[in-house]
Amino acid sequence: MNTQELEEKLEAGVETPGLDYKGPCDWNSATFAKDILALSNVQDGGYIIIGVEELTNNTFARRGVSAVQRDSFEVDKMRDQLSSYADPHVKFNVAFVKDKAGLEYVAIKVLPFDEVPVICSRESGDTHKATIYYRNRDRRVESAPVSNAFDLRDIVERAAVKMMQRMRGLGLTAEPSVQKKLDEELEGL
Repeated sequence: MNTQELEEKLEAGVETPGLDYKGPCDWNSATFAKDILALSNVQDGGYIIIGVEELTNNTFARRGVSAVQRDSFEVDKMRDQLSSYADPHVKFNVAFVKDKAGLEYVAIKVLPFDEVPVICSRESGDTHKATIYYRNRDRRVESAPVSNAFDLRDIVERAAVKMMQRMRGLGLTAEPSVQKKLDEELEGL
């Protein structure tokens, strides 16, 4: 992520299914696990931008992070800690980017799951074992357990498509009668 990309995400001033803001803070796996798991189950993954504080009137203010806070986001340690929360593991990268005013932010880019949805595998204050987290779209956007059929169907359909793509890549195909039915069902995706 560069300054221009950061500015685009900050200027939006609103959280979306693929964008989550967090106020200035240190890395804490228990604090970030639910959001990282949720973003891994979204169509294109998404970003967590640390250094953007939510105000009482539901707006956001740029605060940036301190050098001490920034230094707590060590990607290898973060990945090791998150591995106990996710099955299968989640993929993410961390970047440190300054806005046009010179404030520094931490940007965590969470990649979407490869083939099967990511399921939480650890209990903590914010997470529950055997739960699929998602950035919901049926109310104010937040990272939460899947709570409706629309979101669950979206996750399952994307997993089915990804699995079929992998099988085709391996040279495996369904029987012609089954293939026709699958093609009809997936038409328009």
